[in-house]
Amino acid sequence: MNQSDLNRNSCMLQGSLAKKGYIRWFHSFTGIQEETGESRTFFIDYFIINPALGCEQPVLGQHPYFKKRGMRPSYVMVKAGIFPGENGEAGRQFNAFYPISSLKATGSPLVMQIEECFYSENHITGFVEVSPEEARHRSFLSNAGWMEWDLEVHKAVACHTGILSGAFFRAVKGLESFWHGEGIRSFFRGTVTLNGTAYQISPDTSYGYADKHWGRSFVSPLFQFASCKITGARTDRELKHTVLAVNGCCPRFLCFPLRRRLMIQLTYMGEDYEFGFVKPFLFSKQKWEVKETNKRFIWHITAKNKTAVIRISCSCTKEQLMRLRYETPEGQRLKSPLWSGGAGTGTVQLYRREKGGKELIDTLKLENGVCRWRQ
Repeated sequence: MNQSDLNRNSCMLQGSLAKKGYIRWFHSFTGIQEETGESRTFFIDYFIINPALGCEQPVLGQHPYFKKRGMRPSYVMVKAGIFPGENGEAGRQFNAFYPISSLKATGSPLVMQIEECFYSENHITGFVEVSPEEARHRSFLSNAGWMEWDLEVHKAVACHTGILSGAFFRAVKGLESFWHGEGIRSFFRGTVTLNGTAYQISPDTSYGYADKHWGRSFVSPLFQFASCKITGARTDRELKHTVLAVNGCCPRFLCFPLRRRLMIQLTYMGEDYEFGFVKPFLFSKQKWEVKETNKRFIWHITAKNKTAVIRISCSCTKEQLMRLRYETPEGQRLKSPLWSGGAGTGTVQLYRREKGGKELIDTLKLENGVCRWRQ
């Protein structure tokens, strides 16, 4: 699964997905405000929806003019913002919409230019500003404010989904939504300015993450958790070559849905452990449950393959999650919220399977986890 695939990270809205589909490249990273030492987690999305329906202006599905005429959304959106902070600071999201005609893009490796916003596999820049008047319009799904960024990106560890996002499953529409984790451990370097406050982004403290979703609809339920700020109990220090990524998926064969699964990759001190759909029609054994309390969401996961067992307990408080706002290719707002945050915590117990039992390899402490949950 730890396999870079820039072809899979390119734009894939062809065929029927060009008229009824979406794609989003998501980035998350931590920055530090030099004067105060405050640490906050940011996110940047490059989002395209229904490109074949585009015209010389962005078609917003929530706008009364387009809604009355039954027009489905078609635009490029750049979403940038900041997740809620540890001390209750509010999260913010700023959406800038552009017509499909403004998009200039290459194949693989992907390079995109959308007016002042730029995307490549190793460099992203942009500026998004939403006025108070625009933010009052429901169709913008946005807060008021602005954010500017100029960042170098090094995607060090990938999570390759194999057959699940391969040519066959894409051709038969085997999934409602596909996923590829090109940078589940990424290093960011540069600057972000949020409403006039500057933050420095350094590779060692960025705890970066980058992935891609695309398909016909937003799947529900959806669960994702990823952390690369990990401390090992054996050494009692932060492990630099370690990352955990968990992604929920619901594979199906033609029109028959299969049992919901999790794809789990743990890269532990440079060694990869994979649990999930790792070979065609071969699953590892899994068990997972979700608990919701008044203050937090909690996930307990157990999985094993031929050589290892992993036990994951992770959570995120509700006050450190925010609702990221999107509309579907049909032009509807998401019926259930997409909770997202950058302050997930948890523990991992990793065991080596042996004849007659198992041996504990290490117990890991997770921090700064990127968390996305939709019921």
